[in-house]
This record gives sequence, C-alpha cells and structure tokens, in this order.
Amino acid sequence: MMKKILIQLDTDSHASTFDRVVAVDSDVDELFSFGGVTPENVTGLVHGAMFTRGPGDLKNTAIFIGGSNVSAGEQLLAKVQSAFFGPMRVSVLMDSNGSNTTAAAAVLAAGKHLDLSKTTALVLAGTGPVGQRAAQIICRLGGSVRIASRSKERAEATCEAVRSQVDGASVSAVETSSVQGTLAAADGAELIIATGAAGIQLLSAEQRGALSSLKVAIDLNAVPPAGLEGVDVFEKAVERNGALCYGAIGVGGTKMKIHKAAVRKLFTANDLVLDTDAIFEIGQNL
Repeated sequence: MMKKILIQLDTDSHASTFDRVVAVDSDVDELFSFGGVTPENVTGLVHGAMFTRGPGDLKNTAIFIGGSNVSAGEQLLAKVQSAFFGPMRVSVLMDSNGSNTTAAAAVLAAGKHLDLSKTTALVLAGTGPVGQRAAQIICRLGGSVRIASRSKERAEATCEAVRSQVDGASVSAVETSSVQGTLAAADGAELIIATGAAGIQLLSAEQRGALSSLKVAIDLNAVPPAGLEGVDVFEKAVERNGALCYGAIGVGGTKMKIHKAAVRKLFTANDLVLDTDAIFEIGQNL
C-alpha cells in the first residue's frame, strides 16, 4: 500500500514540534517538515509534492501549513494553491497557530448549550486570528457577533473581513477600552468568547457575574491571568453565576480531535482545501 506522506510547511524558522506530534498521532506514514517557508521559496516544495506521483495516487500526499504567524500562513496557502493545475494538486490544511481548530472547538462547545443561529455573541479581543475565525463561523451559522477591541477601527476592519467571507453576516464592532465600554458591549450577549493575548485579563469576575443575559463564557487564554477572571483553564461547562464556563484546556480536547481528524481527511482526496469553514464542518461530524 502506498505510504501517506504529509509535508509540513512552517513559516517559523523551526517547524512546530506540536504539529509534528499531532501528525504522527494522526497515522501519517512519513512526515517531511520544513521551517522558514515563504511564498518566495515554496513553489519547488509544492512541485515536489505534485510531480512525484500519478494523479490517481496524489491523494496519498498532502500539505499542512503552520507556524505562529497566521497572516504569513494565509499568504503561503494562496501561493501553494496557485502552483496547482488541472489534476496535478494535493490536499492542503491551513492551521497556523491553531487558529482554525481552536475557533472551531470554541464554537462547538458553545453550540452544545445554545442555538447559535439565534445567539448574540461577544468576541473579546476579537481582531486576532482566532477571534475573527470564531466570528466567521458563528455568522455562518446565522448568529450575531460583536467584535470587541480597544480600537474601534481595528474592530471595524475585522468586521469587514468577516463580511467578505460570509454574505449577510450580522457582525458589528464595539470598543472595549474602558470598563463601561466592555459592559456595554456585553449587554444582552448570551455568549462571550475571550480570544486575547496570553496573560491579559479582559473581563473581571465581578463584571462577568453582573451580565444577566450571559449563558456561556469561553476563555481561550491558557496563560495566567485568565482572560475571563475566575474561569479555570481546565473548566468544561462549569456553572458560575448562571453561565457555563470553559477554559482553554476545557476546549483543548476537542481542538485536538479536530486537528487529527483534519489531517486524516487530507488523504481521502487530492483536491481538498481545509480552512475555517471546512475545519468546522469536520468538527461537527466528529
């Protein structure tokens, strides 16, 4: 039987050991890992994947794009796809910094308790890659999303990015540069997802407890202090002040299952592009 080869293209100088371990645990037979990959030097690597096996066998070769810089990963994905033509292509998974799998896991956790098509969600520090992708998924499901940032302009730019991905997206920008602004942004929201940088508190326990509409709170920051004060990193659907709370590791198990399932799916065809929506669909089918 032909071996399944995964080619790991990482935009960082060293290919992620995390992604390598997940690949091995996802039943990949051979793993080729490259660091420091850029749009300028990737074409030869893609051609090596395309031209070494016949069209009928190319489903046994796939590409994983990773690295800590999501914007660089997006640029790399575009360049990789531009190298393909006709049947000469391999399937590609883009999950730089775990942005797609983490966003999918967070939304799936919320969906266990809420009808997301009727939910108003607040994404704190939502201008980052995980926040934007979580907003995109919720909007695709028919929910309404408020993207929060200390900069209203950055929040507006992220809203535009979501609208470009989801026709008719119900998404709005809110400014959270003050306690009053944060409480106003959260007023009436049933779901809060905190997607801020490590070690930054975005909402105090007192503020969270005062939100009568809040049903589910998810903190994706695994580094103390918590993004949502009082939410433990290991918590999984723990009730606090009437809201079910999840910590980063509480959703991490689902994230890992999605990551492994996505890698396995790459080898079912040679023309898949697994990005935000496709990765969320994989999570729905777990």
